[in-house]
Amino acid sequence: MGRAPKSQRRRFGKGELLMPAPPEPAQSIRGCLDRLNQQWRQDGSMAALWQDWPKLAGPSLAEHCRPLSLRQGVLSVGASHPQWRQALLYSKLQLLAAIRAAGHPVRDLRILQHHTARRSDPGDPLDEWNRHPSRMDVHGMATCPRCGSPAPTGEMAYWGHCSFCRSADLGSEAASGADQ
Repeated sequence: MGRAPKSQRRRFGKGELLMPAPPEPAQSIRGCLDRLNQQWRQDGSMAALWQDWPKLAGPSLAEHCRPLSLRQGVLSVGASHPQWRQALLYSKLQLLAAIRAAGHPVRDLRILQHHTARRSDPGDPLDEWNRHPSRMDVHGMATCPRCGSPAPTGEMAYWGHCSFCRSADLGSEAASGADQ
C-alpha cells in the first residue's frame, strides 16, 4: 500500500489527516486551445484539414483543389481541372510531407478529378416559372409534330416535340445504354 506525499499529510493528534492534492496551476486559454487543436488534428478531423488546407497546399493549389475525405489514413483530394490534378500529382510528396508535419494522420494521398458544381444565384422562382416551357398560359398551345397531341408551344420550342415524346426519347436512350 502506498503512502501519500508529505505535502498532503497533516499531523492531527496521534494520527495524520490526508489533505487533498493542491490544484494544478491554471493554464492559459491559448495553451488549452492549442492542445485541443493538436488533438483534433491527431484524431483525423476533416474540419482540421479544411482549416489548414490553404497553408498546407499553398494559395494557388488550395483555390483549385480541396480535401474530400479521409479514410484509414488515405486522404482523397479533388482537383477542379485536369491541369490542377497534374499539379497535385507533381507536388504529391511535398504536400504529403506538409500534411504530416502539421500533425494530420495521413499516410497517403489519393488524387481525383472532382468537378465542383458552381451554383448560380437562382433568382426569383417566379421568373423561372414564368419562363418554364410547360406554361401553356404564357406560351400558348400547339400540336406535337411526332404524336399529334396538344402541348405547350414552349415545349416544342425547347425540345422540338412535346414532353411525353421527350420522356420516351430519354427512356429509350437509357435502355439502349443499359444494353451495351
